[in-house]
Amino acid sequence: MKEAHNFDPKTAAKKLLREARAGALATLMPGTGDPYCSLVNVATDITGAPLMLLSTLAIHTKNLLADGRVSLMLDERKEGDPLQDARIMLTGSCSKKTEFSAVSTAMSAYLRRHPEAEQFANFKDFGFYSIDITRAHLVAGFGRIVDLTPADILADVSDAQALVDAEAGAIEHMNADHAEACRLYATKLLGAPDGDWRCAGIDPDGIELQNGRTALRLPFPQRVTAPGPLRAVLKQLAEQARRD
Repeated sequence: MKEAHNFDPKTAAKKLLREARAGALATLMPGTGDPYCSLVNVATDITGAPLMLLSTLAIHTKNLLADGRVSLMLDERKEGDPLQDARIMLTGSCSKKTEFSAVSTAMSAYLRRHPEAEQFANFKDFGFYSIDITRAHLVAGFGRIVDLTPADILADVSDAQALVDAEAGAIEHMNADHAEACRLYATKLLGAPDGDWRCAGIDPDGIELQNGRTALRLPFPQRVTAPGPLRAVLKQLAEQARRD
């Protein structure tokens, strides 16, 4: 009963969004409107909105270019019965990134999560697509079925432009100079096995760590909107991890 009382659907949804590396994308077939579902790799931008690298040769891309309405299901991908694990279904409109700055930002975010995609990310038929979420449906276990709004699950960056501008540099700095801190965050604060844990993303509410295709979300103890407070929080977490 205590666990149920402590359940926070917003936190659970944000964790699923940030930790997912693949999901089931549902699109609509032109003409018939028949549903079409396919497996895609996913990443997130700094707000948590899903990013995908898709080819126009794929049926799902042809579908969404004709009708942008999509749904995307993400789950925990744990061993055992998948119906016992948490999953979230996102509904929204999918569109291609076209402006140079938006494409560049999306590429950086995506390749941090999927470095193997670098070999084909610049192919002419590939492009970066994002989902403008309109609603979310979380299933996190018995009695834990909740409808959520975009504001419930996405990070608010309206007052965090300084952090948005500094994110890429901060991630590079963490991986180059503080790789040991990233490993401690994962192993000591999140209970993960030892490994090559690296920073894959930073936003006002937390840091994203990745080892291979396994990702973990570490929430910050308080919200940060600029590089100075970010450094203070990361130092605080590192000190906590070294004590544990």
